[in-house]
Amino acid sequence: MRRAFSETLIRLGHDDPKVIFLTGDLGYQVFDGFREAFPNRYLNVGVAEAQLVNCAAGLALEGWRPLIYSIASFLTGRAFEQIRLALGYHRLPVVVVGAGGGYSYAQSGVTHHAQEDLALMGLIPGLTVTCPGGPDEISALLPQLTRLDGPSYLRVGRFGEPAVPGSAPILVGQGRLVCPGDRVAFLTTGAAVIPATQAAERLAADGRATAVCHFHTLRPFDERLLAEVAGRADILIVAEDHGLRGGLRDVVSRWLVTAAHHAVRSRLRLIGVGPGETLILGNPSLDEVMRRCGLTPEALTETGREAWSTLPNR
Repeated sequence: MRRAFSETLIRLGHDDPKVIFLTGDLGYQVFDGFREAFPNRYLNVGVAEAQLVNCAAGLALEGWRPLIYSIASFLTGRAFEQIRLALGYHRLPVVVVGAGGGYSYAQSGVTHHAQEDLALMGLIPGLTVTCPGGPDEISALLPQLTRLDGPSYLRVGRFGEPAVPGSAPILVGQGRLVCPGDRVAFLTTGAAVIPATQAAERLAADGRATAVCHFHTLRPFDERLLAEVAGRADILIVAEDHGLRGGLRDVVSRWLVTAAHHAVRSRLRLIGVGPGETLILGNPSLDEVMRRCGLTPEALTETGREAWSTLPNR
């Protein structure tokens, strides 16, 4: 994802002379190409997240299109007040980029885990919240975010993620049906889409066509696609590398409550860090964190099989 972000950033720099990139002492070598091409549009403010946001706000007021980049847990946590007031209150077109979203920095410990970033950004009125699952979605969503009239958040994972399968268009505010299916559906955001897709492929080999519905945008949320999938499914399995509060789970739960009069029959199951307040202590590997959270292909396959085994007769 980070390579896709860097390459897309360079293209944006060529396309729009108002695009300017600010980093919080992060991304050495990754952004050498942009810095060499646009030395006057690259600014390292140092380890000062609040100042990073305020500086971008000032530039946006002068007509620039700033993108600010730092570790997701630091940028959304330490600078929440500045994002809320300097960007949200003034509705400034600044793209806030959180690097290492979810548990990408698993071995660095709790300080670097971003299991609350989507929740925090979702609290700010008018701020678009995106959580891509692969480099293809980064490349498609980033240019769209830079053209918005207001602020946005883009969560970036690590290196090496595969592209998200499927031919559905990648548009801000539109979910993607990655795998068609019926009766059981995985709902994903961010990196969870890949293991969920792998699990769906294994379930399909068992003769169980399980849908995968991917939401790279949490705000604005694609309620139309959710309604379509939930209308066919008896069980919805929400999988996300985020705490169980304030992410996709909460968006889906709120929708199910308000959509009750539509006779939606889906039962909800949650995969992720539980019960919602748990911190992952120590310095486990990313693979170990995903195992603990039930977000491996193997764990999601078993979750899917268990869901299929409990389906009511129609």
